[in-house]
Amino acid sequence: MLEGFKKFILKGNVVDLAVGIVIGAAFAGVITQFTASFITPLVAAVAGGGIDGGTFEINGVTFDVGAFIGAVFSFVVTAAVIYFVVVVPMNALMDRRAKGEEADVEPTNEERIVALLEQIAAQGGGGTDTTTGSF
Repeated sequence: MLEGFKKFILKGNVVDLAVGIVIGAAFAGVITQFTASFITPLVAAVAGGGIDGGTFEINGVTFDVGAFIGAVFSFVVTAAVIYFVVVVPMNALMDRRAKGEEADVEPTNEERIVALLEQIAAQGGGGTDTTTGSF
């Protein structure tokens, strides 16, 4: 179990995942602010302007249509970016691999290090020579 975890950590996927999460969070913040700064006020202006623009009231209950349209806009833009930046290129890459057009990918430095360590461990080496003090 720990061997699998070590391979997972050393493959570099964890770093890629962390970078993706940070970039995704930053992108979500940009879209949220864009929606709050432009889309919601635009809906309010079209719906009559003012503080209550983009809202309506029924029996004393206020419905904020501007905020809802802003949330839908944020979702659509985020989904579109994920689709065109992540899904489409990954599907194209998988199709090329399935057809055999994709060249073999070079192993990462972490994968090379893990392979070398596995070779050393398989040979029973890796310890120090206590008589000479060398490796």
